[in-house]
Amino acid sequence: MFVEMKVRGLALDPLSNLPIIILRDEDDKRSLPIWIGIYEANAIALELEKIETPRPMTHDLIKNLLETIEAKVLKVMVTDLKENTFYAVLHLQVGAKEYTVDSRPSDAFALALRVGAPIYVDEEVVRKAKNLEVGKEGGEPVKADDPDRLREWLQNIKPEDFEKFNKA
Repeated sequence: MFVEMKVRGLALDPLSNLPIIILRDEDDKRSLPIWIGIYEANAIALELEKIETPRPMTHDLIKNLLETIEAKVLKVMVTDLKENTFYAVLHLQVGAKEYTVDSRPSDAFALALRVGAPIYVDEEVVRKAKNLEVGKEGGEPVKADDPDRLREWLQNIKPEDFEKFNKA
């Protein structure tokens, strides 16, 4: 079973200095933090803030290629979590045929945001992610399986805890 989630924002993990994309379900009952690369975070931030670049960035190029061949991104699905690595697939439609394409979640999210495609996460992935350490609070790991502490950790992220992503 898959649950639809939306990109609710980006943050920078103050401990690892790695960007985190925050997904939340429609009811804001479940949050899913996924650590991503800085370049992918920059691509997502550019789209979230609707900043146009003078030349197409990689995800814009992919969008343009898909549009040129009249392919449509139907949806993005986060399908698995193995050894702290998330897996995703793009569902593309070309004519009457549907294709699935393996993707890193961050690239899939950057593309989904550009084309308005929905993002789905397997409920098993959400369950598995509850065992990930998402940060440290007073030196102790905050586990995603403690929803109150996770919610508090996510809500208490202060802007001064993070650097602003370079939008150049």
